Amino acid sequence: MIPRYSRPDMVAIWEPQTRFRIWYEIEAHACDAQAMLGVIPKANAEAVWKARDVEFNVARIDEIEAVTKHDVIAFLTHLAEIIGNDEARFVHQGMTSSDVLDTTLNIQLVRAADLLLAGVDRVLAALKTRAFEHKDTVRIGRSHGIHAEPTTMGLTFARFYAEMDRNRRRLVAAREEIRTGAISGAVGTFANIDPRVEEYVCEKLGLLPEPVSTQVIPRDRHAMFFATLGVIASSIENIAIEIRHMQRTEVLEAEEFFSPGQKGSSAMPHKRNPVLTENLTGLARLVRMSVIPALENVALWHERDISHSSVERAIGPDTTVTLDFALHRLAGVVEKLVIYPENMLKNMNKFKGLVMSQRVLLALTQAGVSREDSYRLVQRNAMKVWEKGADFKTELLADPEVTSALSPAEIEEKFDLGYHTKHVDTIFARVFGK
Repeated sequence: MIPRYSRPDMVAIWEPQTRFRIWYEIEAHACDAQAMLGVIPKANAEAVWKARDVEFNVARIDEIEAVTKHDVIAFLTHLAEIIGNDEARFVHQGMTSSDVLDTTLNIQLVRAADLLLAGVDRVLAALKTRAFEHKDTVRIGRSHGIHAEPTTMGLTFARFYAEMDRNRRRLVAAREEIRTGAISGAVGTFANIDPRVEEYVCEKLGLLPEPVSTQVIPRDRHAMFFATLGVIASSIENIAIEIRHMQRTEVLEAEEFFSPGQKGSSAMPHKRNPVLTENLTGLARLVRMSVIPALENVALWHERDISHSSVERAIGPDTTVTLDFALHRLAGVVEKLVIYPENMLKNMNKFKGLVMSQRVLLALTQAGVSREDSYRLVQRNAMKVWEKGADFKTELLADPEVTSALSPAEIEEKFDLGYHTKHVDTIFARVFGK
C-alpha cells in the first residue's frame, strides 16, 4: 500500500490492530458457543471477554512470532498473557488456524466491498449529473478514432453510467460470494468442534457458514471477488481513456480541472496535462494485476496448502486500497471536468458535413439507386472532402448523378443535426428510468 494512493478508511481495514481485533472476536464468540453447548466452562468463556477493550500489542505479537514462526499461535499466546493462562485454556478449542485466518479475510473483504460500493455510488452520481447536464450537447462520435456520426456528450456519460451500474451489481454479488466463514477444524470435518459453533460465530459476525470447507474456504469465491475488482478497474480506465482523448490539444472537447497554482510541466509552463486520468490508467493496471494470482489460488493441494496465503496478504490490501482510491479520484475528475461544447461543434464541422454520409447513402437507396451505386456516389464526393478540403453538401449538390435521384431540398434535409439526437430521451429512459 502506497500512502500516495490510499484513503484512511480502507487502509484501516488492513491494519494489524484491526486484523487482531477480528481474530479475537472470532475466538471469543467461539468460546461463548462452546460454553452454551457445555463443552467448556462458562467462566472461561466469560474470561475471554476481559480483553474486549484491550489494544493488542502488535510488537509483542511479532516478538512471539519470531520464536514460534506461527502468527496465530503468537496471537493466542499474547491473548493468554492478557486474560491469564488458566482462563485462556479453552480458547481455540477444536479449531485450526485457517478457521481464524479465512473467516477474518472474508470479513475484511466484505468491509472493503462496502467502501468500494460507496465509491462506485459517488462515481454513478457524478456521471448521472453530467449526463443530464449535457444530454443535448452534440459532439462527434468516433470509431477507430475517426469521425463517425454525431452523438451527444450526455450519451457518452450515460454509457459510462450504465457500465458502472453493471459493475455495482457485480460488486454486490461479489460481496455476497465472499460473505462466508468457516469454523470447521482440521480438514473441515467438524471432528473436534460442533457445527453449531460455526453457525453461532458466523451469525455474530454477519457471515454465512461455508457449506463445505476443506480446512480452508474455497478460493473460487476469492477469485470471483478479485476478478470483479479487475472489471471495475477496466471500466475506470475506459472512462479515463475517453477523457484523455478529449483533452488532446487538437481535440480539447473537455479537460481535467486545472487548479490555481497547479503546474503542468517542469520544463514547459504552458502545459495542462491529463495527469489524473493517466494516473487512473496506471492504477487500473495495478488492480488487474491481482486477478491472475487470485485465479491461480483456486487450485490448492488436497484439503489445504498455504500457497494462496502470501498472495492474499498482498492482493487483499493492495487491490482494495488502490481501487478505492481510484474510484474516488475518478469521481472527482468527472465532478469537476471542464467541458467545451463549442469545440465539440468545431471538431464535428472540421470536415464540412462529411459525417452525414450515411444519411445520404440511405436516401439514395430509398430513391431507387442500388446500394452499390449509392455507396460509390457518396464515397467519391466524400473523398473530395478528405483530400481537397471541399464542402460535402456543396459537392453533392453539384453531382448530377446525385441530384438526379435527390432534390436540393432532400439533400439539405440530410444535414439536420437533430436527426441524430431524436432518440436521446429513449436511451436516457433505458439507462436512468423514466
